[in-house]
Amino acid sequence: MTQINELVIKDNSANPAPLGLLGFGLTTVLLNIHNAGYFEMNAMIFGMGIFYGGIAQIIAGIMESRKNNTFGFTAFVSYGFFWLSLVGLLVMPKLGWVAPASEISMAYYLGIWGVFTFCFFIGTFKLNRALQIVFGSLVILFFMLAIGDATSNAELKKLAGYEGVFCGLSAIYTGVAQLLNEVYGKVVLPIGPVK
Repeated sequence: MTQINELVIKDNSANPAPLGLLGFGLTTVLLNIHNAGYFEMNAMIFGMGIFYGGIAQIIAGIMESRKNNTFGFTAFVSYGFFWLSLVGLLVMPKLGWVAPASEISMAYYLGIWGVFTFCFFIGTFKLNRALQIVFGSLVILFFMLAIGDATSNAELKKLAGYEGVFCGLSAIYTGVAQLLNEVYGKVVLPIGPVK
C-alpha cells in the first residue's frame, strides 16, 4: 500500500477586510457630506469612487476569495463595482455618451441596491455586531436616498447624507478595529461577538 503525503498550503496573505471596509467607509463619508449639503459634487468624490471605493474594494474582494470567504468576496467586489457604476452614471452623461439618469431611474437603482444590501444584512447575523451596524445603516441609507429621488424630496436626501456619514464612519471603525486588533493580538476596539 502506498502512502500519499498531502501537501497542505497555508494561506499567509494579509487580511483584506480592513482595506475593503476603509475603501467603502471613507468614500461613503465623503459622498454623504456632499449629500448633506456641505460641498458640491466634484472630482474628489469621483476620484475616491473610482480608486478607493471602487478599485481598492475589488482588490480586497478578490483577496477574500483566496481566503474562501464568499461573503467578503461578494460584498467587496459588488460594492466596488457599485462605486464604479455610480461614477459612470454621473460622468457618462457629461461626456455626451448617454442621457442623464432621471430621478425615478436613480430611485430604482438605489432601491435595488437597498434590497441587495438587506440580503447581506441578514448574513451579518452570523458575523459580528460591527458588521451588522455597517450593513443595517447601509440598507437605511439606500432606501432613504431611493425615496428621496422618487419623491424629489431634497430634505430627505439631505437627512440621508447625515445617515450616510454615520454608515461610513461605522465601516471605518470596523476596518480600523479589525486592523488594530490583529496588529496588537488582542481586542483594542471591540466589534462584538463573532459567531
